[in-house]
Amino acid sequence: QPVFQAICRCKNCQRQAGTAYSVHVGVPKGTLTVTGALKTYHDKGDSDGAVDRLFCPECGSPVFSEAPANPALVFIKAGTLDDPSWVTPQIHIWTESAMPCTAIPEGVPAFPKNPG
Repeated sequence: QPVFQAICRCKNCQRQAGTAYSVHVGVPKGTLTVTGALKTYHDKGDSDGAVDRLFCPECGSPVFSEAPANPALVFIKAGTLDDPSWVTPQIHIWTESAMPCTAIPEGVPAFPKNPG
């Protein structure tokens, strides 16, 4: 079961995903099983914290991220799920970087940076 689901609108996620935002599903680290090898890109997020971005070496698709700031979680890129019909993000983060052409729905908690 996911711990949380979020839409991240930081510049880093925009660049990595090649679009306006990235949909993340946070799950406890020990619960994720990956079949096949992944490559890691060592990066820094908009908060300047370290982020490891794991991706498919065959197609380049981002699969999940890990951050030392949240060592117990992995952040699955929801676009890689075979069935994302159950994904319902509860929050929007890094809204200060949101592209003006994308709306943030009314009534959904939104944070300029990471929630504190």
